[in-house]
Amino acid sequence: MCELLQGLEYRHLRGDLGTPVEGLAYDSRKVCPGALFACLSGLQTDGHLHIEEALSSGAAAIMVREGKESLLPAQTSAAFAVTDTRMALAKLAAGFYDHPTAHLNLVGVTGTNGKSTTVHLIDLLHRAAGFSSGTIGTLAYRLNDESRPAERTTPEAPDLQALLAEMHGEGITHVAMEVSSHALAQYRADGCLFRIAVFTNLSRDHLDYHVDEEDYFSAKLRLFADSGFLPAQGKRVNIVNADDEAGKRIASSALGDTITYGVDSAAEVRASDLNLSAEGSEFSLDTAWGQARISTPLLGRFNIYNVLAALSVALAQEIPLETAVSVLGKADAPTGRFQRLPSDKCTVVVDYAHTPDGLGKVLKTARDFCRGRLFVVFGCGGDRDQGKRPVMGEMASRLADVCLITSDNPRSEDPEAIISQILSGIPAQYKEKCLVEPDRAQAIRAAISRAGSDDLVLLAGKGHETYQIFADRTIHFDDREVAQEALEEKP
Repeated sequence: MCELLQGLEYRHLRGDLGTPVEGLAYDSRKVCPGALFACLSGLQTDGHLHIEEALSSGAAAIMVREGKESLLPAQTSAAFAVTDTRMALAKLAAGFYDHPTAHLNLVGVTGTNGKSTTVHLIDLLHRAAGFSSGTIGTLAYRLNDESRPAERTTPEAPDLQALLAEMHGEGITHVAMEVSSHALAQYRADGCLFRIAVFTNLSRDHLDYHVDEEDYFSAKLRLFADSGFLPAQGKRVNIVNADDEAGKRIASSALGDTITYGVDSAAEVRASDLNLSAEGSEFSLDTAWGQARISTPLLGRFNIYNVLAALSVALAQEIPLETAVSVLGKADAPTGRFQRLPSDKCTVVVDYAHTPDGLGKVLKTARDFCRGRLFVVFGCGGDRDQGKRPVMGEMASRLADVCLITSDNPRSEDPEAIISQILSGIPAQYKEKCLVEPDRAQAIRAAISRAGSDDLVLLAGKGHETYQIFADRTIHFDDREVAQEALEEKP
């Protein structure tokens, strides 16, 4: 363990810190004999309260936060204290797994919306270029052709470093990874060396966790302005949305070289002459690497930004422009990201939009392709930012013709209380077109049963998710499955 602790500022509390460490753990239920147990303080629990459980499972050493050493049981064999256990755990994890990102071409993607789609597109480009590719994000963790369920958008530091080490061991050379604001604020990605960092956009989200929007921005900025994320060799390349106000701030502070992309600004990778339709998107591309006309099946203006971000990564990695244009011309949307369900009875679109900005963008895109009425079925997650609920209510009621307000993942909250907060933001002139149905399956069926062949039903908020979380249970739930059943039942 002494070698592992080199470079880490710590205070020796007791025992032999030369004890061999067989693993790292932050969950007392997952401690194996010989593990170092890191006590992390979270919103729901505190690892310092579970030290005895870790010791009974064979933990060889305990890492506590300064000021918490009094919680160490008498039988603790080896222990040390650090200022921040999360930050220290990330450094220890990178060292324990022999710094896998030093051997990988790692691309980190952060922003409020568009992370999953951008990572998906980067992965398609990597594979087309002949790279052995992996992805880490909300949709899945993928090692070449093997896909694993994702527990978190960005895993906790030991899990992340273990996964990256496995990827390196499997011969993977290029990894595209979503980096959430929680992960940046909690130092989960510390110890990762990013060859390329991508910023998509910034709008209100996660204010249940971050103090305010500036704190949220500061978390995102870490990926670009913290020298600890820079590659050991060669320059970092930052890919930044120049049309986004936060993007302009990031570009001015980012370490390394920066490539900007956009539609409205004089960006280095720029789209113009946009043609958006229900069949896809077409635009002219102007870059320092050349020009092209791109046609892609991806729908909506927001997806053009995702395409530009991925394309910028390809150019930074010296993937030929012709190859990138060809790949993006055939790219499909990832699961639950403006995903259309085939039917001639009405158009149904499933999307993960769960922020005011995200919901507004997909509603505006849906309106562009909707020949009849626009229905939206949505709710807001429990135990999350309550301030966005009335904002989303106003947004949906203004942009849609019919709103069915329902449950998302209520978690520990009362579903009807969440709905009441959504309703509080709806102006009086829009209330008559809003219906309330707390049962999400019934809300989806009601929308589809009312919709005509020219109408579009947008199911927003859950996207790829196959579950619904309540206070006392988690059930299987998939918007796509419920919608498909409703379409089959529809005359």
